[in-house]
Amino acid sequence: MAAPHPRVFAHRGLARKAPENSLLAFAKALSGGATHLETDVHVSLDGVAVISHDADLTALGRDVRIEQLTMPELRRINLGYGQSLSSLADALEAFPSALFNIDIKTDAAADPAAQAIRDQRATARVLVTSFNDSRRRRVVDLLPGVVSSASSPLVARAVAATNLGLTSLVRRTLAGCVAVQVPERAGPVRIVTPRFIAMMHRVDVEVHVWTINNPLDMIRLLDLGVDGIVTDRTDLAVEAITRRT
Repeated sequence: MAAPHPRVFAHRGLARKAPENSLLAFAKALSGGATHLETDVHVSLDGVAVISHDADLTALGRDVRIEQLTMPELRRINLGYGQSLSSLADALEAFPSALFNIDIKTDAAADPAAQAIRDQRATARVLVTSFNDSRRRRVVDLLPGVVSSASSPLVARAVAATNLGLTSLVRRTLAGCVAVQVPERAGPVRIVTPRFIAMMHRVDVEVHVWTINNPLDMIRLLDLGVDGIVTDRTDLAVEAITRRT
């Protein structure tokens, strides 16, 4: 993976005085020092990859799903601060040198997302992820050379194999993945441990932890050896990393 280390993933951009997942939030994140823009993709009625975390527009006071509206209709929805819903192609075009971490939220979004990435010639600056492994593999199959992070099932297997000390199984499980993107804990289970980090690095896989907004936690995790922080507060992450170095 390209980009400075440690990596700072702007979770839905920097949504301070900007709607999340908007072009303005992305611009704020990049100007504040984010190394990657983390975002989510659904699909519109007319088959366009749309940037949105939620599948519907309930948070905007509209009882409608993204898949029920065309991209022109979605563009007319006011998010505030002069922003509207954008397509993935819009974002890739607006920030032609930015690195993106793209979460494929539905099966139907996989092909349109791959098409947008291909059309914008952005394969080399995209990290694809999904909680669902079939979606991740679909985009990887459509975009030779694109990198991806492990899906939830793969992470679960890798954690179990790590606890058993089975390096070869971890390597096979995560073959083709450049990173795992995980919470520090899953309920009472601590995922991000020195042992887990060491195992991931042994098999040449980066560890990115989400969603970390407390600077003290950021520093603690970086001191443990994680490679990236996924955060809503890019500004605080960059300040913390600067102080640490």
